[in-house]
Amino acid sequence: MSYKFFPHTEEDIAQMLERIGVTSLDDLFSEIPESIRFQRDYDLPEAKSELEIRQFFNELGNKNKQLTCFTGAGVYDHYTPSAISSLVGRSEFLTSYTPYQAEISQGTLHYIFEFQSMMTALTGMDISNASMYDGSTATAEAVLMANAASKKASKVLVSETVDPKILSVIKTYAHFQHIVIEMVSQKDGVTDKQQLEQKLSAGDVAGVLVQHPNYFGIVEDYEGVADMCHANKALFIMNSNAADLAILKTPGELGADIAVGDGQSLGIPMSWGGPYVGYMCCTEKLMRKMPGRIVGKTVDEDGKRSFVLTLQAREQHIRRQKATSNICSNQSLMALWVTIYLSLMGKEGVKEAAQLSYDGAHYLCDELIKTGHFTLTFEQPFFNEFCVNYDGDIHQLQQRFIDHGFFGGIQVSDNTLMLAVTEKRTKSEIDQLIELCHES
Repeated sequence: MSYKFFPHTEEDIAQMLERIGVTSLDDLFSEIPESIRFQRDYDLPEAKSELEIRQFFNELGNKNKQLTCFTGAGVYDHYTPSAISSLVGRSEFLTSYTPYQAEISQGTLHYIFEFQSMMTALTGMDISNASMYDGSTATAEAVLMANAASKKASKVLVSETVDPKILSVIKTYAHFQHIVIEMVSQKDGVTDKQQLEQKLSAGDVAGVLVQHPNYFGIVEDYEGVADMCHANKALFIMNSNAADLAILKTPGELGADIAVGDGQSLGIPMSWGGPYVGYMCCTEKLMRKMPGRIVGKTVDEDGKRSFVLTLQAREQHIRRQKATSNICSNQSLMALWVTIYLSLMGKEGVKEAAQLSYDGAHYLCDELIKTGHFTLTFEQPFFNEFCVNYDGDIHQLQQRFIDHGFFGGIQVSDNTLMLAVTEKRTKSEIDQLIELCHES
């Protein structure tokens, strides 16, 4: 046999055939009728060298049209430092061992601990778990967590300004846990606080969920909402875009009990929708209600610093019908990615990226309005994403963007376009997009 990477030699195959009492591979499959056997040659291309394979896929890849992205709605085209892709593959991090085997998983446990530390600093919360699957499922888990913490209440209030994609996941989780999801209306793009207070006063509310910034990119004023929730024995849950917290008030500062969201904005490429990483942080009071794993720091018998899984509820693994959640593990590669990103960027780097995103979005918005074809949909403060009404055909406008190499926003209604800007978008790119809006 000339294929050196095949796992079985001729001798291996002969021994196995002898053990089961046949003399050849043909004998092994003799019971399969000839009428249903494949009799022709396989339609496979000839073998290629590595160089030929690379050329083939390069040619295939060049058929893709790379667009400059001005689209957000939960996924953003942020800068990824080139060092990350090399560092995540280092052997002390990338291992097949489960973190339950602490003695041979110190690298994995260490970076998970650092991820937790960084997320608590970013959100202003007491405790972080070791990441969730993505922002939507993290938010749904927070709803389950609020319901479990309340014990008696069966309702969770969700603002209409929460991303519809997140809402759909929440409703799926809640349906099978018999949790009632009740919507709080929005007025001019922000949560109707008067209606929220009325619904809270009616009772039977386990938690209130809002988004920061919200789906429309608006930075809502949540001052006093936490007090309103706590006065009615409900938990305050905030879903936040992680990168924006480098500048905005944190969930901790706003009195949130649970902070959740997606970490994609922390250097994870858009990658056609994933994989991403969710985060979940909470107050110390709620830490035993958190799903997933938490890594703690301790010392070994020699007094050296070491890391272990801690506060793991037995129900998460064995008596699962008693568990808050059945999420017991996750792949933490994206948590490692975020940890390295934050380490490389540092506090000032993350702030600078957020500030550039904010400045670029406001410049784009102002220039679009100057064209005379756009008006701001909501007269509200926004961060790096905003909605504008267009006086023409949005489908034609978006096609014009694509024809000139731009992915220009998401249509959220018949005449409303939502656009986003990150630190990667240059003034030249923004000006080119604006110029296309001047065309008839």
